[in-house]
Amino acid sequence: MSAGIFSTPRPMPSRIAPLLAAAAVLALALPVFAIAGWPLRAWALAAVLWVGATLFALLLARLSGGTDNLAAAGMRGIGTTSRGLLVGIPLVIVTVGDETVGIAAALLYALVFSVELAVGLATYFGGEASA
Repeated sequence: MSAGIFSTPRPMPSRIAPLLAAAAVLALALPVFAIAGWPLRAWALAAVLWVGATLFALLLARLSGGTDNLAAAGMRGIGTTSRGLLVGIPLVIVTVGDETVGIAAALLYALVFSVELAVGLATYFGGEASA
C-alpha cells in the first residue's frame, strides 16, 4: 500500500451502501437473538441507538461543509464527538440495571457500527482520486 493513498483527496461517496450494510447486519441479528435465546430487549436497544445515532449523523451532514463556515464546522465536530456519548450513556445505564441486556446491546451496536465504518472506508478509498 502506498503512503499517498491517504493524502490523495477523493469525492465524498454516497452513504447509502454503508447504511444498507449496517441495517442488513442489524436485521440479520434479530433472528440470531431470537433463536439463541438472547434478550430481544438488547437487540431493540441496539437498533434504537443505531437509528438515533444515524439520524443525528445525517442531520450533522446537512450542515454546510464549506471551509468558510466556521460555525457549521464547529457544530459538526462537537456533534460527531457527542454521538459517542449519546450512545454510550444509555448503554452504561442499561448495563448497570441489567448486565446481560447492556452487554449484548453494546456488542451488537459495536458490530453494526464496525460494518458501517468498514463499508464506508471501502467505498471512500475504492473511489477515484480527485486531481
